[in-house]
Amino acid sequence: MTTADPSATSSWLVVDHPLTSAAAEDLGRRPGKAIPDAVFGADDRRFGLLVGLVITLLAAITRFWDLTQPTDKGTPVFDEKHYVPQAWQVLTGGNWIEDNPAYGLVVHPPVGKWVLALGEAVFGYGPLGWRIMPALCGIGIVVMVYCVARRMARSTLVGAVAGLLAICDGVLFVQSRLGMLDIVQTFFVVAAFTALICDRDQMRRRLDTAYSDGIAHLSPYGPRFGFRWYRFTAGVMLGLACGTKWSGIYFVIAFTLMSLAFDVAARRAYGITRPWRGVAVRDVLPSTLSLAVMPVAIYLATFIPWFASETSVYRYQAQASTTGVLGWIPPAWRSLWHYQSGILKFHEGLTNSAGNHHPWESKPWTWPMGLRPMLYAIQTGPDRCGDGECSRVQMLIGTPAIWWFALPVLAWSLWSFVGRRDWRYGAALVGYGAAFAPWFANIDRQMYYFYATTMAPFLMILTALCLGDILHRAGHFPRRADGSPPDRQFLVVGFVAVYLALVIVNFAWLWPVLTGVPITREHWHAEIWLPSWA
Repeated sequence: MTTADPSATSSWLVVDHPLTSAAAEDLGRRPGKAIPDAVFGADDRRFGLLVGLVITLLAAITRFWDLTQPTDKGTPVFDEKHYVPQAWQVLTGGNWIEDNPAYGLVVHPPVGKWVLALGEAVFGYGPLGWRIMPALCGIGIVVMVYCVARRMARSTLVGAVAGLLAICDGVLFVQSRLGMLDIVQTFFVVAAFTALICDRDQMRRRLDTAYSDGIAHLSPYGPRFGFRWYRFTAGVMLGLACGTKWSGIYFVIAFTLMSLAFDVAARRAYGITRPWRGVAVRDVLPSTLSLAVMPVAIYLATFIPWFASETSVYRYQAQASTTGVLGWIPPAWRSLWHYQSGILKFHEGLTNSAGNHHPWESKPWTWPMGLRPMLYAIQTGPDRCGDGECSRVQMLIGTPAIWWFALPVLAWSLWSFVGRRDWRYGAALVGYGAAFAPWFANIDRQMYYFYATTMAPFLMILTALCLGDILHRAGHFPRRADGSPPDRQFLVVGFVAVYLALVIVNFAWLWPVLTGVPITREHWHAEIWLPSWA
């Protein structure tokens, strides 16, 4: 094997067969299907940065506004009552791990509680302390949705639409204002997805350089690539997602397959003779190490404090048992296995048939359109509403102007991917499917609408891509004889503008029941649009 001349290509390329420069040039530029245009993201970087700053500012204003409300008389609400005290125990116990089963439901890995503990370390044990980090995660999600949609569509406008939808989505908004784990996991999932989209562009840029240099076809498998930092970053984020909640494993599987599909498509696009074999030889092992093995290693690494502590939950559960098939395994690892098995048993037993019912539970077929929201907090009594009765209500409601259009958006996205081979829709559908489809494996399990938090960013991206398609088609309408745009172009652009205005108005209307603002009982009843919301 001979390495390519450094003067001809970069250090990350290695070729397997020495050829003359003339032969290499002939292979690198052989006739056939045209290669893709060398466009990797939107080209208006300065304007894109300005729009991104505006999106970030709007996200910060909405997420930080009156962040300390509502509370249950100064204490956490709903599932905050589990994770907020556990985060405080992690922070104050001296071991960075839960060591008191009395806190209850120690059934999730520690990463999400570490994140909550960071806020509590700065602002103390109070609403601001346990909600500041989820708010920052929510802002980060909005920014990443803007960036990744902009990169996928090669359009700052489409990215801005996606960012606006993410700002105005009730699910992402409410979850960003509570000390729970779902928004933390969603942050890591979206970060992994963003990194893999960047990795896709980077690999195509490298292939384009190799093609231009005439060395792309020196091997029938295509060129080798060096270390892929974006893919490595995605693996780290997936490991942290699994270290927050077990459902991160679904994204590990889905994103690993998606990354390999990107590699196959890239090699095919640049005319590599054996793209599938090339991916099998060159990409499967490093992709598996980065996106599958490393998340497992990171997950286990999150339990280092558990191993180091003398008082962590179930730390010595298997200490006395040295017999049996697994007797050769060190007691600490058997205790960890017992701990993880107990978590699995807890989740398996959390079923309706076992008598576990909740008045606000929902099944996954209701999630795409948000037909069964979640009531987090409710307080009634006189409260700045004059002499009448007031209510502070906080509900997890997906903005209907977005979520009620989910089915046509998904249908168009599926058609665009299958019928038009539009990779952008396929990538976003992978993320949406990994967040949605696995929950159908056990319908009897007790489930809640907040499980759909990881679906929301991908729904925003898909909706923005659909609106981008509408605007793109409007731009190709034939002009009038005098060169002016046709009326139907104004109608289409107006339709998109009116829809986005409707989203903003809908979000503003729901604001009181998303934030727990004191409202009259009549106002609250006016916010309930469907019987299933009550």
